[in-house]
Amino acid sequence: MKNNCVFCAIAANEIPSFKVYEDDLVLAYLDINPFSKGHTLVIPKEHSSGLLDTPDETLAALVARVKKVASHLKAALPCDGFNILQNNGEAAGQTVMHIHFHIVPRYGKEDISFISQKGDMDELKALADRIRMEG
Repeated sequence: MKNNCVFCAIAANEIPSFKVYEDDLVLAYLDINPFSKGHTLVIPKEHSSGLLDTPDETLAALVARVKKVASHLKAALPCDGFNILQNNGEAAGQTVMHIHFHIVPRYGKEDISFISQKGDMDELKALADRIRMEG
């Protein structure tokens, strides 16, 4: 696990996750403390701590995958829309220092506080199995 990074361990399959999408550069998986049903994290497999130290070509590939996964989630869940969040540094709310994007599905006009709730592991597994996409 690089620098004791939990996301690096997830990318290396050292820690299990509820995968939604994976290719040679990127992994997308359900957040275990979701803001909403289908809340997905998209990470590069190579470690970068944030936006400013991520190589441009990695960032471009990452954003392209965020778009691909968000499009899939919108149809597969289905949801009415989604938020894309990306925090940089502790002051901005980043809790894992590995660049990642949150795709937060939205349903109707419900209020959302962006405060995570402990997810039900059985429900997350069933949801991941239902919405998983091919690389």
